[in-house]
Amino acid sequence: MIALAGVQVTAYSPDAAGGADRIVRLLGPVSLALGEHRIAIVGANGSGKSTLARLLNGLVLPSSGTVQVDGLDTARDGAAVRRRVGFMFTDPDAQLVMPTPVEDVALSLRRLPLDAAARDAAARAALARFGLADRAEVPVHSLSGGQRQLLALASVLATEPQILVCDEPTTLLDLRWRRIVDELLAGLDQQVVVVTHDLDAALQADRVLVVDDGAVAFDGDPVPAVQFYRDLMTAAHP
Repeated sequence: MIALAGVQVTAYSPDAAGGADRIVRLLGPVSLALGEHRIAIVGANGSGKSTLARLLNGLVLPSSGTVQVDGLDTARDGAAVRRRVGFMFTDPDAQLVMPTPVEDVALSLRRLPLDAAARDAAARAALARFGLADRAEVPVHSLSGGQRQLLALASVLATEPQILVCDEPTTLLDLRWRRIVDELLAGLDQQVVVVTHDLDAALQADRVLVVDDGAVAFDGDPVPAVQFYRDLMTAAHP
């Protein structure tokens, strides 16, 4: 269970004229209990939805309030939280750091008590799960955008986190790869929280949060949530 209690995220904004810096609210206050299997977060660019997602595994820490995952506080127990909560970025190149796919997945497995041979075998099994067995030793940069996103997913899931948070994982993909990634995410046993602009994908969730101007403007079932978001965007851009 993910629980946010009175969470706010703020930042200092320098004064261009040389005056005193001011504090800008990026998100909050937000109080949520997130227990559903599939949760989608939608909102306009700059609304705060990515900030909300990054709070869930401690990539962003609250300026006030608390974020807890199964009772672990992201501010105090960050390493333990990140073992439970995997994170997938929009651009897979932001998290793929090794020359080949098998090396990249093996890198994520370093935290597990495995020797080199067992780590290599586990990495290859993770690649096979996502149809990348025959790409294990090719240069990562030779993979297509969709294959790199699958590799990023394989690297995150290799350590078997209980929760997966994805920040717009299909935004950079074409329609075919978007469908493949969406279907893979839908079939996972883990709780999945997805930030998305794909409203069709959001409609498949169990719960949808609509984020607007740093606040959760709607929280509920997918159909009314998506309609609320459509109406919100129509009113903002007549």
